[in-house]
Amino acid sequence: MPKRHSTTRLPLLLLPGLVAACIAAVGVRAIEAPNIPNELGEQSPGGGATTRKSIDTREAFSHASEGISLEGESKFKVGNAIFRKLWISAPSSTTSSDGLGPLFNSRSCQSCHLKDGRGRPPHANFPADTAESMFLRLSIPPQNDAQRQLLAEHRANTINEPTYGEQLQNLAVQGLDNEGRMHIDYKDVPVTLGDGTVVSLRHPTYSVDGLKYGPMHPDTMLSPRLAPPMIGVGLLEAIPEADIRAKADPDDKDKDGISGRDSEVWSVEAGKPVLGRFGWKAGKPSVREQAGSAFAGDMGLSNPMSPAPSGDCTKAQPVCLNAPNGNSERDSGLEVGPTLFDHVVFYSQNLAVPPRRNFNDPEVARGKAIFYALGCQSCHTPSFTTGKVEGQPHLSNQKIWPYSDLLLHDMGEGLADNRPEGVADGREWRTSPLWGIGLTQLVSGHTFFLHDGRARNLEEAILWHGGEGQASRDGYAALSKSDREALIKFVESL
Repeated sequence: MPKRHSTTRLPLLLLPGLVAACIAAVGVRAIEAPNIPNELGEQSPGGGATTRKSIDTREAFSHASEGISLEGESKFKVGNAIFRKLWISAPSSTTSSDGLGPLFNSRSCQSCHLKDGRGRPPHANFPADTAESMFLRLSIPPQNDAQRQLLAEHRANTINEPTYGEQLQNLAVQGLDNEGRMHIDYKDVPVTLGDGTVVSLRHPTYSVDGLKYGPMHPDTMLSPRLAPPMIGVGLLEAIPEADIRAKADPDDKDKDGISGRDSEVWSVEAGKPVLGRFGWKAGKPSVREQAGSAFAGDMGLSNPMSPAPSGDCTKAQPVCLNAPNGNSERDSGLEVGPTLFDHVVFYSQNLAVPPRRNFNDPEVARGKAIFYALGCQSCHTPSFTTGKVEGQPHLSNQKIWPYSDLLLHDMGEGLADNRPEGVADGREWRTSPLWGIGLTQLVSGHTFFLHDGRARNLEEAILWHGGEGQASRDGYAALSKSDREALIKFVESL
């Protein structure tokens, strides 16, 4: 009978607090929401790089940045082909696409980032669904002084699980065992809003079925991660570091209840700690390092950022470490050589943000006023101006509207994974950008939100906010139905 490694770090103990918060919210709140005038250019969230192509199809997130050069457009198309490529195991006669695994979660970038958009949680546990666009991060608390020093110097964000590594790979090449299968149990949690409306949230508990390489460390921490949308990451990367750090207020000196923290992570390229801005806990500093980590961890492919051909295999998995690989001289001794890798990075940096929809709708304007009145913009910072991007003038000096401060915030017990990552503790998550979020259904075919897709729509996502977001969440729960709908309509327009 397959064994299940169960985490005790996402338990049902969270429920009483959640229910208590819901009861406190009963009663409709008449909100004073002064009109917030639209600013010049606000209808183009990606500034001049906002796409002008059709966003009425599933390709809405797959257009290149506006203003990109002809040479850049050609590079973007090649990067797109590599992003969609299905990799195969080595050795193979198709030497340009081999090297998958030995352990992996997906065969292509596109399989996780559905149409360059958001992944989805499995609709059922294995074998009904293989959970291709969602996996579990694994780590343990530091076990000795050397590991504590690694964390203190930001040379590592976590200490990997000794046998299974940084993440659970649910797939393997022929002849090898996969590592196990993520298992999710949901429990419905009723939430009563101020006007008596009852909303059911689904509370997940995560465990692992069928471990194939022995038991996990007894203190293993699990953290579910859904593939995020790809649009606008080149613009986020172009925001000057100082501008992001300037919004941090870790000690809440202004006493507004919001204490965003800037993430500090090790940069392989810089050889020192720098600002983290990508990933659910801002664990990566750049698109390039994020892409390198995904190639290695998700598909087991060596690349300029992560040259090991065995991906996330550990010393406790010698068969995996010694399995054939696809490294080739043609690709500088890697499976994803520098040229292919650079094209994928460029492609990722130039996936354009779509324009706003229903921008001048009075109901959207009313929703915007409510958004501000509830203080949502305290973390979902509306705008930044990008700096200079060498060789990419279309991304440079653009006023953009991502609705994120890219900082870490305490989101409360309800969303806590209780797994520290870098400077982020077990309750902290990076503020997710909101641009394009209203097109999720069209692009990715679903409306699952948050880091593990537990929220089935935007309202559920708002109601999961706690910690620094608790006051805004409670304010939303106390709104009338028409005010809630107006706020949602505004968010869907971003």
